[in-house]
Amino acid sequence: MTQDETDSYGILYVVPTPIGNLEDITYRAIKVLKEVDVILAEDTRTSGFLLKHYDITTKMISHHKFNEHKSSQQIVERIEAGSNVALISDAGTPAISDPGFLLVRACIEAGIRIECLPGATAFVPALVMSGLPNDRFCFEGFLPAKKGRQTRLKELQNEQRTMVFYESPYRVLKTLIQFADYFGADRMAATSREISKIYEDTQRGTLSQLINHFTETVPRGEFVIVVSGNELKKNNKKTTNY
Repeated sequence: MTQDETDSYGILYVVPTPIGNLEDITYRAIKVLKEVDVILAEDTRTSGFLLKHYDITTKMISHHKFNEHKSSQQIVERIEAGSNVALISDAGTPAISDPGFLLVRACIEAGIRIECLPGATAFVPALVMSGLPNDRFCFEGFLPAKKGRQTRLKELQNEQRTMVFYESPYRVLKTLIQFADYFGADRMAATSREISKIYEDTQRGTLSQLINHFTETVPRGEFVIVVSGNELKKNNKKTTNY
């Protein structure tokens, strides 16, 4: 691959989209979406509302977890032929618990230029609003639904950093109960849902208190769960150093 060859390639733009409020999009993101040759959308129907709101008429094609293995190489070839392509997800930043990683990696291997615009990601406001330490944290995203779930929870029992998880409303209560079993019912945590929307809500307290809350209140909307790290482990480590 020569410099002249890569100079003729197009660009892959990774474009974050609002996680709720349509006004949470940058001027640059709108400009890019209007100017590229094609937009890769996780769900063209969902993204259609956003594009219509901002009078963006660029052609969309589907790029989601069920076809990204097969379509990534085709997209690489399209960019190599000179097309500029934007990748968006239903909400937030692509490749963060959403499709995109495979395409980004394929473009890197092909020598294609990639630009990732800064923008919305659900876990950042949830982490800040939790009130838990955020100088150091680990992002876990969605835990495995079945196989490997207990193994991962055991591995996280001694994690000292604040932990951030994504969860669906249907599994929130079950997940909080599992957290209490593995991390202790008195571990501090917070849940945020419907971030940037009308019914945005953040609950803070021990895991036991959050379990009680969602036993009485039916969870609705997509959730970010923030759990404090293992403070006992930290304290023991400090004591050992003296």
